[in-house]
Amino acid sequence: MSVGEWVKSNVDYGRRLAESGIEGVRSGQEEFFDGKPVTPFLEEVAKGAIVPAAIGAALGVMISYPLCRQKSKTAIFAYGLLGCAIGLGAGLAWESRELGASVAGNAMKKMGKVRDEQWLSKHPIDYA
Repeated sequence: MSVGEWVKSNVDYGRRLAESGIEGVRSGQEEFFDGKPVTPFLEEVAKGAIVPAAIGAALGVMISYPLCRQKSKTAIFAYGLLGCAIGLGAGLAWESRELGASVAGNAMKKMGKVRDEQWLSKHPIDYA
């Protein structure tokens, strides 16, 4: 196998792997929502993420206050905003973990099929 054939083969395999992963993400999302609207889910996730965001903001201010006492209040505000962003991200991730599990699980299944096909094409099984 020449270098060009090897590169083409690997690029084709990578493309098939990416396409199967995207297909798995779509099917996992459809399976999770099962025809239900997305908006109520997003509202519930956002409501659940408010408390971690507030805790993150409070922790950011408390941590920054001893460090920035002589500096401007803007630095304390920036630490609070950073803590809020980290808390919000963590809260959103936690509240939507079932969706993430469904999407990731289906994507891994679809990609596993493509990997198995690739392995079998390179290592054929002879039953005779």
